[in-house]
Amino acid sequence: MYNEYFGFKEAPFSIAPDPQFLYMSDRHREALAHLLYGMKTDGGFVLLTGDVGTGKTTICRCLLGQVPENSEIAFVVNPKLSVVELLATICDELGIAYPQGNRSNKLFIDAINRFLLETHSRGGKTVLIIDEAQNLSIDVLEQIRLLTNLETDKKKLLQVIMLGQPELKEKLECPELRQLAQRITARYHLEPLSRNELEGYLGHRLAVAGVERPLFPAACIGPLYNLSGGVPRLINLLCDRALLGAYVTEQHGVNKALLNQAAEEVFGRAAKLQPAGYPLWQWLLLFLIFVIGSVLLLSTYLSRQSSVKASRDGGLPVSAIAACRPERTSAPMVPSARNPASFRRG
Repeated sequence: MYNEYFGFKEAPFSIAPDPQFLYMSDRHREALAHLLYGMKTDGGFVLLTGDVGTGKTTICRCLLGQVPENSEIAFVVNPKLSVVELLATICDELGIAYPQGNRSNKLFIDAINRFLLETHSRGGKTVLIIDEAQNLSIDVLEQIRLLTNLETDKKKLLQVIMLGQPELKEKLECPELRQLAQRITARYHLEPLSRNELEGYLGHRLAVAGVERPLFPAACIGPLYNLSGGVPRLINLLCDRALLGAYVTEQHGVNKALLNQAAEEVFGRAAKLQPAGYPLWQWLLLFLIFVIGSVLLLSTYLSRQSSVKASRDGGLPVSAIAACRPERTSAPMVPSARNPASFRRG
């Protein structure tokens, strides 16, 4: 809607995993390097994990553009399947024929094994890529491991790349999957962007879309990072909605008011609870420091008041005054009438 207004060739902040928009931060570059390394190894498993929206699928699409031409790729995007359904999906992706309505694991596995041998004989490589792999059941994961058992004397014939959320790492720690975990040749956990990378991320996507001028001033970088946590998908959602707001109000760029409005529309009103200047945890830390300081000041004040109350005689404490007084003797200090000699005349 706003593309023509700002001069974009295409939407700069689409959440589609378009590899040309992939911003190569240090983290994303390392993640892609791990996948490329895994592709070059002779079989086994490659693992890429990361939180929702950090860019795992986009990196994988970028990887697909760099695989050798003689590679056969099976891309599974819906892994919440039974063993039979997964085997059928792999056959469909690789173009392997099988009898319609087949429910036999053995028939599927035999067909896949023949395909792997034929691909290897002509110098090709077969790669199975599974997105959202945290949804795989333990039975399905074990079956995938068994598929990688087919090998020659020097290499395995099936390369498996699994992309998933952090729960996938926890699942692979199960005792039932220890054999699979030992076959992982490369693994990487993708973190969100840092605050210093956010400005470069915005500039990259705007430039790819055909606009070189900055549409997000420096005053918006901090609030945008606080709201998104550096997660690329959330950044895209916020920026897309903020640009739409700028278009509707006929402004030439985004400001903090438009960004806050976009946050309300994307996250709901609860997003306003997070301050624009500092992350919520920093505000909580400042509040804790204030409380501790107040308690210490009150304690000091009460201690001083106690000291003042205890020293009313010449400013000395009661204990000090008592120490200065002479001890009483048994003899009276006043002259007695019974002892006139005790009176002295002046």
